[in-house]
Amino acid sequence: MRRVGACVGLVAVLAISASASARVLRVGSFHGKTGQFATIQAAVDAAKPGDWILIGPGDYKTTTSRHPAGNSHLPAGVLVTKKRIYIRGMNRNTVIVDGTKPGSARCSNKKADQNFGPGGKQAFGLNGIMVWKADNVWVQNLTACNFLSGNGDAGNEIWWNGGEGKIGGHGLVGSYLTTTSTYFKGERTAAAYGVFTSAWTGGTFDQIYASNFNDSGFYIGACRQVCNQTINHGWAEFNALGYSGSNSGGRLLVENSEFDNNDDGFSTNSQNGDNPPPQNGACPAGVSPPVAGAPTCWVFIHNFVHDNNNTTTPGLGSAAAGPVGTGMSVAGRRNDTIMRNRFVNNKAWGVILVAYPDSGPPCTGGTKDSPILGKGSCLYDEWGDHVINNTFTNNGGYGNPTNGDFEQLNFETHPSDCYSGNVDTSGALNPDSAALEQAHPTCTTTPVAGNFNEPFLNEVLCDSRTPLKPFGCQPGDHYPKPFTHIVMHKLPKHLATMPNPCKGVPANPWCRKQQGQQGPGGY
Repeated sequence: MRRVGACVGLVAVLAISASASARVLRVGSFHGKTGQFATIQAAVDAAKPGDWILIGPGDYKTTTSRHPAGNSHLPAGVLVTKKRIYIRGMNRNTVIVDGTKPGSARCSNKKADQNFGPGGKQAFGLNGIMVWKADNVWVQNLTACNFLSGNGDAGNEIWWNGGEGKIGGHGLVGSYLTTTSTYFKGERTAAAYGVFTSAWTGGTFDQIYASNFNDSGFYIGACRQVCNQTINHGWAEFNALGYSGSNSGGRLLVENSEFDNNDDGFSTNSQNGDNPPPQNGACPAGVSPPVAGAPTCWVFIHNFVHDNNNTTTPGLGSAAAGPVGTGMSVAGRRNDTIMRNRFVNNKAWGVILVAYPDSGPPCTGGTKDSPILGKGSCLYDEWGDHVINNTFTNNGGYGNPTNGDFEQLNFETHPSDCYSGNVDTSGALNPDSAALEQAHPTCTTTPVAGNFNEPFLNEVLCDSRTPLKPFGCQPGDHYPKPFTHIVMHKLPKHLATMPNPCKGVPANPWCRKQQGQQGPGGY
C-alpha cells in the first residue's frame, strides 16, 4: 500500500511541476494589455509542449503559409507540429482566424480579397489551422473563415491531420469553434470542410458550428475501427453534407447535435478513399459502447435532424451526390447504432441504409468486380446497423415512391440490419418502414439474403443523380435539382462563447488568480 501511495504522490508532484513550467503565450491584446506576439503562427513557433496560447479579440489575417516537410500540397495559414499545445481564443465570436487578405473586411466575400494560397496560377488553396501529427493539441473558442480549396489538399478551416495510410495523431480537444466561408465563385475554389480529422484517434468536440461548405461541415475519417472520438453539441447547416465520415468506426459518438438545412443532413460511408476501408462500428476487443444500452460502439443518439432539403448549398464530387431531402445516409457501413433521435421534415427520407458503389483498387473490405456493378468496381455493402427508438415527423414530403421515414437496400448475403421502437408522430410509420420493423426487429449474425429493393434503388439513384443503368429515375419522379443557385448564409448571432476562457490556464496578465483558488480564475 505504501508503494501505491508513493506513486500517487509522485504523479501529483510531476503534475504540479508540469503545470508550473507551462508558459502562456499571448497573441494580440486583451482588456488593454498587449501580448508578446502579433500573429498566431509566431506564438506557435515559440511554444513548447505544455504551453498555452491565448488569442485576444481581432481579425487575424493570413499573411504567409506553411506546409509540413515534404508536403507542399498541404499549405496552412497556421501550422502546428508540436504536441500538447493549447490554443484558445478569448472570445469565440471576436477572435477570427481569417483566410482573406490583409486590409480586407473581416471574412470578406469579395473575390479580390481572397487568398488562394501558394502556387501562382495553379494555386493550391489554403487550410486554416492545421495540426500535423501532433498529439493532444487543443483548439478552442474562436472562428475560422474563408480558407479555400485549390489545386492542393486545402479548403479545411480547422484540421487535425494524421497523414495518410495509418493513424498519425492521438488525442485532441476542439470546443466553442465556428467555421464558415462567405465566398463562392465556383466549386473549385469553394471552402470544403469546417472541422476535420483524418487518420486520428481519440478526442472530443463540443459546441462546434459549421456552414457553407461544399463537402461537409464536420468530417471524421480514415480512422477505421480506432476513431475514439465524440461530437457533442454540434450544429451543421447550409452544407452539401452536415457531416461526412469515411472509414470511421469503432468507438465514435455523435450526440445532442443538430443537422439542418443541408442538402443531405448526415452521411457516413465506406469507400476507396481516406484509406483504409471499410467502416465497422462494432466494438473492438476490450472496448465498451459509449452509451449504456447501445448495441455497438458507433452511436448516433439524441440528435435533431431536420429540414435537410436545401438545394442552394455548394456541392462538389461525391458530396454533391448526396440525395437531397435526406436526413441521414448510411452507405456501405456495418454495425452502426442510430437511436433516440428526431428526424423531422426531410422531404425524401429520414434515414436511408444503402450499399456504396465505388471503383478501383485496393477495394479493401469491399467486393472487387462485383457482379452487380461490373469489372473494375468495388462494392461496399451494408449490414448489422441498428435503427432503434427514433421519432419521425413529416418526412417524405416529395411524395415519390418509397419516400418516407426510413428505407434500406443491400445487394449481397450478410447479417441483417434491425429496426425496433421507431415511431412516426402521425400515428403510424409509412408502409415500407413498418415492413422493415416487422421483418427484422432484431439484428442477426446469421447471413440473410440481400434486399435488392428495386423501387428504392431507382429512387435513391434518381435523387442522388447517380447513373447505374438500367436503374434510375422513373416516370413521374420529381426531385429538386440542387447546386443551381448558391446562397452563402450569414453566421447565426450569439453563438455561445466559452464562459471563462481563463479556466485552467496558468496565471498570466490576462487571467488573474481569484481569491481562494489554486488555479487561475476570471479576467
